[in-house]
Amino acid sequence: MSRIHDMGGRLGYGPVQPQPSEAVFEQPWHARALAVTLAAGALGQWNLDMMRHARECLWPADYMRFGYYEKWLAALADMLVAQGVVCAQELRTGQAMGESPLATRRLSAAAVGPALARGAPSLRSAKAASPWPVGTRVRTLLPARNTRVAGGHTRLPAYLAGKTGRILMQHGSHVLPDSHAHGQGEAPEPLYTVVFDAADLWGQPERAGDEITADLWHSYLAPE
Repeated sequence: MSRIHDMGGRLGYGPVQPQPSEAVFEQPWHARALAVTLAAGALGQWNLDMMRHARECLWPADYMRFGYYEKWLAALADMLVAQGVVCAQELRTGQAMGESPLATRRLSAAAVGPALARGAPSLRSAKAASPWPVGTRVRTLLPARNTRVAGGHTRLPAYLAGKTGRILMQHGSHVLPDSHAHGQGEAPEPLYTVVFDAADLWGQPERAGDEITADLWHSYLAPE
């Protein structure tokens, strides 16, 4: 079963209404939320996929009422306590109960620019085991789920589950989020861009011939 975050393709939420703005952040605290999340990530106690999973695991009512950066902060608070970086009392009071053994790993101001530029590339050198060539017809898993960890993180959206498409591009081997989010290693797999007919997904596409593309890992797919 999918969590509340897996909302793609559901009716009832209305159209997306882009709000043109020159501001990078709508509110000043949004920048601080991003900064503290990046700074905490530099402590090395979790990876990007673990943090994504933490956001997905927020209480559904909170997930729906929280804004974007509120979700970030709520997940960060959960992760800080779960990984033992701070205790619940420190989080409530904002006061440290002693010097952290991770203090020497703090992200200095001078290191922020290079860290952002470096990012966290997921491409790995492991060779793909018999990768499917461009044009191969494939079908996605049904249901969309993590096959390694029950209820775990996956990047296969529910609206693509059990659908047939064709491989449009190959991207080499990349870290598998389904494993990485749960501390089970990187387990790199071939990553493909798969194209689907919008009519097969939605029944009534906006225009005839519309297509949807998604980047999907090898284990999400089977030859059609």
